[in-house]
Amino acid sequence: MSIKNKSKPNLVTRVLAVVIAVLLGVSPATAVADMQGIDVSSWQPSNITRLVDADLAVVKVTQATGYVNPSWRAQAQGAVDTGKALGLYHYAGGYNATREADWFLAQIGDYVGRAVLVLDWESNQNSAWGNGGWVLQFVQRIHDRTRVWPLVYVQASAIGQIPQQVWDKCGLWVAQYANMLPTGYQSNPWNYGAYGEAMRQ
Repeated sequence: MSIKNKSKPNLVTRVLAVVIAVLLGVSPATAVADMQGIDVSSWQPSNITRLVDADLAVVKVTQATGYVNPSWRAQAQGAVDTGKALGLYHYAGGYNATREADWFLAQIGDYVGRAVLVLDWESNQNSAWGNGGWVLQFVQRIHDRTRVWPLVYVQASAIGQIPQQVWDKCGLWVAQYANMLPTGYQSNPWNYGAYGEAMRQ
């Protein structure tokens, strides 16, 4: 299987607000602190998390069951070394949800308990797009193996794909922009908090 790394608009300058309770790996709660963060993958240099002034770095680790970001360990370590909170994510390929969860955990084993775990749920290169049961199976497998409920990244227009059982246990990282123009960090992102999300992009 050949999987290309995907890009998201304006990766290094996104605005993320995160809940401290989620960073501690517990159930979603009311936001008590705002943090500025960056979302990075192999599209960014391996030292990017050392260079960007941010509170949080969320690093792509895997996709489907065959891809690993070759820079993820350096990017994750850069965040840790510079005092940033760390998140690690798996980009859904839409194949077998249990195998994808296991593939993700096999790569990040030593970071479980030290990083927020995230499922990136998008349409591109995702054969299960539209199937909320896939999302539920993935997050349940992560929880069964780690006792941690991961965050779920989803665009605002696709929130309806996320089952209520996932809403009840996992914080949502919602992507929604007023427009596609680069904005840099914002203290009050457009439409922030409209969905009860844990993180906003």
